[in-house]
Amino acid sequence: MEIFADLHLHSKYSAATSRNMDLKNIISYAKLKGLNLLGTGDFTHPLWLKEIKENLEGEEILYKEGIHFLLTTEVNLVYENKKTHVLLFSPTLDHVYQVIDVLSRKTDLERDARPTLNINFQEFLDLIFSIDKNILIIPAHCMTPWYGIFGSKSGFNSLKEAFGEKAKYIYAVESGLSASPDMLWRIQEIRNINIVSFSDSHSYNLYRIGREATVFELKEISYKALYDAIKEKEGKNKIKFTIEVDPAYGKYHWDGHRNCNVKLSPEESKRFNYICPKCHRKLTIGVEHRVEEIADKARGYRPEDAKPFFKLLPLHELIANFYNLSLESKKVNQIALKLIERFGSEFNVLLETPFNDLKKIVKEKLAEIIIKNREGKIKVDPGYDGVYGKPILIDQKTLF
Repeated sequence: MEIFADLHLHSKYSAATSRNMDLKNIISYAKLKGLNLLGTGDFTHPLWLKEIKENLEGEEILYKEGIHFLLTTEVNLVYENKKTHVLLFSPTLDHVYQVIDVLSRKTDLERDARPTLNINFQEFLDLIFSIDKNILIIPAHCMTPWYGIFGSKSGFNSLKEAFGEKAKYIYAVESGLSASPDMLWRIQEIRNINIVSFSDSHSYNLYRIGREATVFELKEISYKALYDAIKEKEGKNKIKFTIEVDPAYGKYHWDGHRNCNVKLSPEESKRFNYICPKCHRKLTIGVEHRVEEIADKARGYRPEDAKPFFKLLPLHELIANFYNLSLESKKVNQIALKLIERFGSEFNVLLETPFNDLKKIVKEKLAEIIIKNREGKIKVDPGYDGVYGKPILIDQKTLF
């Protein structure tokens, strides 16, 4: 069966997350998106775990209203001057209780739903695997500057530097918004493992949840099936393809300084010796630049066993930019929901619906943009230092 999964979400108890990020909204908007498997997120937080237990059924893959949930959380690891975020996927609720017991001895789990542990990274793996080696640990948004395992400020150049010999238990990395598989294929360590894509959503809105996703081919919806698909390159359970935003859309694709309104390509920042031309402080080095620093293959390299992927901007982004309106605009939401109601889900609109059907519902030029998006032909002005990239669609003067 084909499973559309977003396994990196946060709850209302995480910092900088919508106060309405509850299970009711998550489920409702996941259905509109076309997702059928979600990560619970934040299972270490006592109040969120209470809501999970009260509202979802099951002990392994939980369930409610046609949506399945995998027990997941994200942890911030900090050791000396090094730091990274990792995802934990738990086989059962019993494992969750054991993880909480172990981590509560190291940090206050009530302070933030994404807990921070000051701990050697290899020691962290030892702690988790002392519970069960079948708990999956996946480096999150692996290339972003501060908290990606390969990021410019993480302190690491490789998985082995971070995890030592235990790096062999890292079976996948999460691409993150500012990177795409074709960028990551250039890095030797990543070519030996799988690439997964999830949204890291702090909001239930359709332009956040599921903006990146992994499509699995599974014989059944079970933890073991997911574990096998993430661990192995091929088999009866496997990753079929991933859905990525254009990496330029991500908030850390190029180098720059947000406060100075300075955005530079890797080539430009080299000319400035990585110093901001306005404030004369060090630039935040973005993902594209960082890939160039650690890659061992040239641009365009594609491994023989590479999984396919789609570059898709969220539907709201296309509509908002077409009409020069905000993502939160009532009109933008109405048009998006009209398309979703007619064709079943946002993923159906973005991936499957023919042009002739789209133009019956929306303006022909907007239908053309949806098709161009499907074909990966939408240009994006790159994001930098915490600022999202902006789609470049068409000359607004020619619209009406």
